[in-house]
Amino acid sequence: MQADKVPMSEYHEPVLLQESVDHLIINPDGIYADLTYGGGGHSAEILSRLSSKGKLVVFDQDRDAESNLIDDPRLVFVRSNFRYLYRFWRWLKLEALHGVLADLGVSSYQFDEKQRGFSYRFESELDMRMNKASRQTASDVLNNYSEAQLQEVFSEYGEVRNSKSLAREIADKRSVGNQPWTSTRLNDLLEQMRIGDKYKYMAQVYQALRIEVNDEMNALKEMLEAGLKVLKPGGRFVIISYHSLEDRLVKRFFKTGNFEGKPVKDEYGKLISSIRMKKNLILPDKEEMKINLRSRSAKMRVAEKI
Repeated sequence: MQADKVPMSEYHEPVLLQESVDHLIINPDGIYADLTYGGGGHSAEILSRLSSKGKLVVFDQDRDAESNLIDDPRLVFVRSNFRYLYRFWRWLKLEALHGVLADLGVSSYQFDEKQRGFSYRFESELDMRMNKASRQTASDVLNNYSEAQLQEVFSEYGEVRNSKSLAREIADKRSVGNQPWTSTRLNDLLEQMRIGDKYKYMAQVYQALRIEVNDEMNALKEMLEAGLKVLKPGGRFVIISYHSLEDRLVKRFFKTGNFEGKPVKDEYGKLISSIRMKKNLILPDKEEMKINLRSRSAKMRVAEKI
């Protein structure tokens, strides 16, 4: 069954729109991929710059995004996580791509849909699945992970300073009934446990749970490796990220071709890598930050396949 149409206005304004597409398009006749379709803002701009020979493959694992598809014969939609880019590139029998774009931010539409359970602002059961067909929800994580696993999630993905005591408190609270976790239930606990600013603390915990539920960091690694495989020499890789964990991973990969960030050199001291950083860091200008609050945490990096 096709999802009800979600107005594009419900999605966020695309961040760094002109800058990202400026760096992406190297040939108007080429083949490109937008790996985070969402409301279609970046895709619409890409299509406006392609010739009739150009093609755009778009990915989104959220069924709601499919209801927004731009009616254009040059566009091919893939309902899937972008970690499977290489698999679908082969299945579609595409030639090497001229450019790959990914905007890693969660859409404001997802945050504002109460039943999706992404936000501490609304009363709902904690879900947080980007793909509604996935099994594990944030409530499942809180109820089923060991205390040590919870501590690791909060520490690694949320940089929560009191992750150990928070994990212990959650483990103690769930022992009574093991009922589903709602935002209200979690918020009440976080209010008691918080260190520093209330909303920053809640945002860190909710971010950690969302990343874990959707396996976002592993998916990002797989997407970066796949993107390098499908790009043609000279092809552009453009990534927009919103938190330090993502940006650090992208920066290391673009600079060295690996996730450890350690340069591998040949016997002559030359870097061994099939990717080269083109633009180290691009930030939204002050005007965009005034208009689009979401852009304030955005960082864009651009690389080229060698």
